[in-house]
Amino acid sequence: MLIMKRRDFVKKASIGAAGSAILAGCGSSEDEGGAAAVQTRPRINWRLTSSFPRALDTIYGAAEVLADRISKLTDGRFQIRSFQAGELVPYDQVLETVRKGTVPIGHSASYYFVGLNPALAFDCTVPFGLTARQYNAWMYYGDGLKLTREIFADFNILNFPGGNTGTQMGGWFRNQVNSLADLRGLRMRIPGLGGKVMDEMGVTVQVLAGGDIYPALERGTIDATEWSGPYDDEKLGFYQVAHNYYYPGWWEPGPGLSFYVNRKAWNALPSDYQAALEAAAAEANVGMMASYDAKNPAALARLLQNDVQLRKFPDDLMLEAERIARDLQEREAAADPSYRRIYESYSSWRKNSNRWFSTSELTYATFAFRHT
Repeated sequence: MLIMKRRDFVKKASIGAAGSAILAGCGSSEDEGGAAAVQTRPRINWRLTSSFPRALDTIYGAAEVLADRISKLTDGRFQIRSFQAGELVPYDQVLETVRKGTVPIGHSASYYFVGLNPALAFDCTVPFGLTARQYNAWMYYGDGLKLTREIFADFNILNFPGGNTGTQMGGWFRNQVNSLADLRGLRMRIPGLGGKVMDEMGVTVQVLAGGDIYPALERGTIDATEWSGPYDDEKLGFYQVAHNYYYPGWWEPGPGLSFYVNRKAWNALPSDYQAALEAAAAEANVGMMASYDAKNPAALARLLQNDVQLRKFPDDLMLEAERIARDLQEREAAADPSYRRIYESYSSWRKNSNRWFSTSELTYATFAFRHT
């Protein structure tokens, strides 16, 4: 009985194997056809213009991560070549260049363009706003992408989250800032809504490209600057001319960068190329934050070995900055219905998210980080 069952099994298995071989042969033919189909996919070459210098490998590198992943996902048929700030256009013309379609894709920080629409700040960051994790949650699972894309539609652009530095440092100051009064008359490089808040507190605000900041600080054209965090700040050499390193960067609690894609160029892409771009942007977005988290600790340790003094912003400055930031946003919301919609969504998300993060994350961090 066992022998018969074994023979039946072998017989059925043989038939099955033969059937599989036939199916495999058919599959081989289909695979060849599939390969041929892949070869007929269009070859597309795009240029990307960045608002950042190539020397800042992590922030500029997000564009290279995007390009590399897209190339691999499309078997090299969709290629993107990245250009640093100034190679094609200046850093503050990226949005306009993509809007016109002169270049199909850009990489920038949307608060550079609040002069075109103040609500663009929410695509990046606002003072005392969302952290990187909160920002990604709002963008991907809240109304963030929907609402910001409504704004970008006016510029013929589709935006994708494209990186985050995490909460930034408060910047480099030649002299100590011991109170709110010490800000008056200070000349500082700081963009976005943070710059407007500083202006209200008596600072003479300037907006400079990354590569122009060090010469201005060295010559004394400015007295202070902010940029990002220890890793990038070390690369830019600010510690050589200003030794007071303040924290936290309350104006940039979680600044998100974006890839700008011209809508006509996007619509011309095959659907699988669109999917590749979307997936690559998400990888670049998450990867940048992880990269900075890996690089900043060691960079801070090196900076502290170079006569750098870590200093916390005084409480009166923080409280006044928060008051002014809220007032500025409330005024914009009262004047512009489209700004109000995104402001209310952002504020509601922040309130609910803060309740959760203060329960879990803050309690743990306050205890665990106390010995550093």
